[in-house]
Amino acid sequence: MGLTAGSVGRNACDGSFSVSRGDGDKVVALAGNPNVGKSTVFNALTGMKQHTGNWTGKTVCSAQGRCVRGERSYVMADIPGTYSLLAHSAEEEVARDFICFGSPETGVPDAVIVVCDATCLERNLNLVLQTIEITEHTLVCVNLLDEAEKKMISVDLEKLSKLLGVPVCGAAARSGKGIDEMMARLPEALNAKRPEKPCLLYSEEIEAAAEILSSELEPKLNGKLSPRWTALKILEGDEKLLGSINKFAGFDLSADDEICLAAFRAGELLAEKGIDRAALKDMLVTSAVRQAESYAAECVSFERPDYYERDRRIDRVLTHKVWGVPIMAALLLAIFWITIEGANYPSDLLFGALFSLGDKLSDLLAAAGAPEWLHGLLIDGVYRVLAWVTSVMLPPMAIFFPLFTLLEDVGYLPRAAFNLDRYFKKAGACGKQALTMAMGFGCNAAGVTGCRIIDSPRERLIAILTNSFVPCNGRFPTLIAIITMFITAGAGGFAGSLASVAVLTAAVILGVFLTLLMSRLLSCTVLKGVPSSFALELPPYRRPQIGKVIVRSVFDRTIFVLGRAIAVAAPAGLVIWLLGAVKIGDAALLTVCADFLDPFARFIGLDGVILLAFILGFPANEIVVPIMLMAYLSTGKIVEYENLGQLKTLLADNGWTLTTAVCTIIFMLFHFPCSTTCITVKKETGSLKWTAAAFVLPTAVGIVLCALTANLMRLFGV
Repeated sequence: MGLTAGSVGRNACDGSFSVSRGDGDKVVALAGNPNVGKSTVFNALTGMKQHTGNWTGKTVCSAQGRCVRGERSYVMADIPGTYSLLAHSAEEEVARDFICFGSPETGVPDAVIVVCDATCLERNLNLVLQTIEITEHTLVCVNLLDEAEKKMISVDLEKLSKLLGVPVCGAAARSGKGIDEMMARLPEALNAKRPEKPCLLYSEEIEAAAEILSSELEPKLNGKLSPRWTALKILEGDEKLLGSINKFAGFDLSADDEICLAAFRAGELLAEKGIDRAALKDMLVTSAVRQAESYAAECVSFERPDYYERDRRIDRVLTHKVWGVPIMAALLLAIFWITIEGANYPSDLLFGALFSLGDKLSDLLAAAGAPEWLHGLLIDGVYRVLAWVTSVMLPPMAIFFPLFTLLEDVGYLPRAAFNLDRYFKKAGACGKQALTMAMGFGCNAAGVTGCRIIDSPRERLIAILTNSFVPCNGRFPTLIAIITMFITAGAGGFAGSLASVAVLTAAVILGVFLTLLMSRLLSCTVLKGVPSSFALELPPYRRPQIGKVIVRSVFDRTIFVLGRAIAVAAPAGLVIWLLGAVKIGDAALLTVCADFLDPFARFIGLDGVILLAFILGFPANEIVVPIMLMAYLSTGKIVEYENLGQLKTLLADNGWTLTTAVCTIIFMLFHFPCSTTCITVKKETGSLKWTAAAFVLPTAVGIVLCALTANLMRLFGV
């Protein structure tokens, strides 16, 4: 089933490349619960020789890489993190199907390494037992032994190996310990034989029924699948899985008379004991959980049973029904304050340096005799917009993303999701939406992609449609500038910055409130349904790895978002300059378009220039202000300003009032998502209809709120 040695297969889902199985390669699947260090193990084994894409037909990320140990070459497949293989979610289905049936590029895996967390082995053994039930070629890697040692938890690896009947090794993957031993023991798993007695046992009636069917299946499956596991799946009656089994086995099991007769006899035996399919599924799950608890109790010892009391004491405060949400808001306020205060000085330095460089480039072009139109296009159009976007975006992102990643690394974000879970449940949505909403603070496109963690298609769609109600990082610089210039201008120094942060935090909380409100509206109308339950893991608090936090936040987030903004800003600057240069009569095309939009824009508290800037800023929110400035100045270029006071004077001279500022803030919070987010929504939903809904919903809310605010402020003479 593999391709030729050294070949590369193209992923059918998104066109990304994946590592293919060469002659003599062994394929090894890496499985494990979320947050057990599975990806750390994968990266330690494969280094840079890896490719990432999506599983065919799924919006579930995959990663494959090549690993060479001695004379042996392995293709390592990092399958999605999951708590079980019962296929309640896309991740579970992908993990189970890859272990059972493999993929067209790699074929069936020759072995499975299940990575476990030594600090909570009881929960992890459930997945281990389910994996061993599918394949005897299993190796258990008990990771995070260093964390367990700090918590005075010890694991008897030899005893666990005897109980499970498969090789077990220990590791501390973050420091590289145990990885070589794991790979040295991998041949044991590759050469393992099916044990006479399974490690996962069920009640007598289930075992008897499984034996009736598995004895008939064994000679006909030819070793392709575990007869016992296949028998249990037939008795469960999962039609989708049975279709995959038929395809993999090469024949229709339901068309075989002997198998059908055995299945009928096994079903009758269960029925006599009052066990239907629903009861059977519950009993299988319960048995796995109880045996995982039993094995953990025999192999794990706690020198300090009260070790987790510290975490519990902290959680009693951070997840308190009354204080949990205010503390969360205070943390958000602190992050914004550090971001605003820390970004001011470097932003001014960058602004001055980049615009000074622009002046020198302008002189060089003039000295070279470049025509005026080329100078305007390259310097006034492209370069000055790029300089603005870089100087305004880079400093706050370089501060905000590491701080946010720090909360994630410490283990706080799951607590934030826990605090908001009951509110999302009341809104008819999933509590996991709190996590995807948090991702949207960095980038709404990333938040939309993050909605994959929500199992229910209905709730996933609600999360996608409402993700743009929280401001992404591209909107923060504009929000901060307008708040500082018009809302808190009277307060100076520390009080002024604190007031700005308070207003910004209030704006974000308004976004969260409207996310809940719109989620409720959708769940009561076009997306009716009952909120699903889910298990939310609260990982132990960990000391953050500062170096990795900085690297991950700078390269994976800051550079990525800035690069996307720059890629959009360059052509946008060109288009804006052309709109300013092209004349219709005596007026620039930019002015004509702004005048056309002006009556409606003023009704909602804006003006034609502001509304046109938002429309032309569809590629990226970061270029909205540069477009405004170029339109107001009517010079076809952005001019340098020394401080926000000068910028405020420019805006005030063009008719800005407190009402204009407030309505611009509201519209910046609630308007159509950027082009990247819209493309991501289309990719995730596969529907132009829902993409249009994601575009229209926040825009409609923004227009209504702006109109109400503007007319109320006019009514009261503000």
